[in-house]
Amino acid sequence: MERRIFAALQDWKTSPSRKPLLLFGARQVGKTYALRVFGARSYENVAFIDFARDARAADIFEGSLDPRALVAQIGAYLRMDIDPAKTLIVFDEVQLCERALTALKYFCDDAPTYHVAAAGSLLGVKLRREQALFPVGKVDMLALHPLGFDEFLAALGEGRLAALIQESLATNQSLGLHERALELYREYLLVGGMPEVVDAFVSSGAGPAPLDHVRSKQLEIDQAYLADIAKYAPVGDMPRISEAWASVPAQLAKENRKFQYKAIRSGARASQYEGALAWLVSTGTVTRCFRVGEGTAPLATFEDRASFKLYKVDTGLLSASYQALPEDVQPSDDKAARFRGALAENYVMQQLVSRDVLPHYWGTASRAEVEFVVRDREGNVVPIEVKSGTNVRSSSLGVYRRAYGPRYAVRISARNFGFEGGIRSVPLYAACYLADGLMGAGPMAGFVG
Repeated sequence: MERRIFAALQDWKTSPSRKPLLLFGARQVGKTYALRVFGARSYENVAFIDFARDARAADIFEGSLDPRALVAQIGAYLRMDIDPAKTLIVFDEVQLCERALTALKYFCDDAPTYHVAAAGSLLGVKLRREQALFPVGKVDMLALHPLGFDEFLAALGEGRLAALIQESLATNQSLGLHERALELYREYLLVGGMPEVVDAFVSSGAGPAPLDHVRSKQLEIDQAYLADIAKYAPVGDMPRISEAWASVPAQLAKENRKFQYKAIRSGARASQYEGALAWLVSTGTVTRCFRVGEGTAPLATFEDRASFKLYKVDTGLLSASYQALPEDVQPSDDKAARFRGALAENYVMQQLVSRDVLPHYWGTASRAEVEFVVRDREGNVVPIEVKSGTNVRSSSLGVYRRAYGPRYAVRISARNFGFEGGIRSVPLYAACYLADGLMGAGPMAGFVG
């Protein structure tokens, strides 16, 4: 399974200012797989220590943290030679061994020729709770997310279609295979981007049976997240963390998708749940999107941290929580439109985050709202409206444009590529490539029209 992270890992390897690497990401997004494949492709051998599978390995770090002494012990423990230029040293589930985390600082200062990478599913929780452990300024950091839609297409063998989508985005020409691309987008809404789930889907073929298999895998992941709450959350916060996690699907399915504490339970207050939400965010299982009251740069100046939306790390997990079927994600004007809107919005957020873009949303007291606002590579503040179907009538984007006069605006919907009245139409299936272009990592020729 090809992942975009491989290119970032290769850049890390060849960087003249390389430091030990910390790879963040929610449980089961593929961190271990990524490091194993990267190591096999780019090094002669890999010294791989998994503290979850082998608790005895932590004994190596009980004595001196001198890197050369550690390397000698790791080599003896794994019965292998470790060459600074030819070996990748990996500490997996490093949050389970505090001294291994601390040792990264000494590798940076005293043995920078060694290639050391550390990863952990609950690394964010560990570092949030014990900030003194974080080797500030001594590590490089990368984040791994579920497969974006582009990686999903690659897993399905749809590389040619992906290239055509990118070409249409760059040239603003309609895509002839628009309906085919929308079908794959709807499959992605159900499957999502968790690697094990995508692998199960690809291996099973099409039809009802594969969806049952997919849902089984998604349930296992959801149960693993609940088990993490039970095992690692502070005892006093555990019930509130579970309640907050369980409320996310209903929060997004509301007409107003702003997170409301009363939607968790009657009488709930921010002071009771802020710690629970912060814990969930630190696990990577949810992402917050804060409101801004002005569409003016810099956006952080106008951030209202009391008003936010909470999105799940993976849209497939969200659709599983809704028990969505293929017919539920088909275009229709029935009462399920709000549910499809929730999936579409979570999906776009997931594609943006997969490119390390953390957007805001814009809203006013009069209930005008634009789903996302970001700054592009030229510093423009760009409003991005999201519609799940082809009916794109909305007053909010017009209100925003009259108030702030953005250089251009984007509407992501089920419509084909186009440009009309200062609004760029981008199909839902092109959201990940849009993020690339906005951030300078993809073609955007003539984007403004």
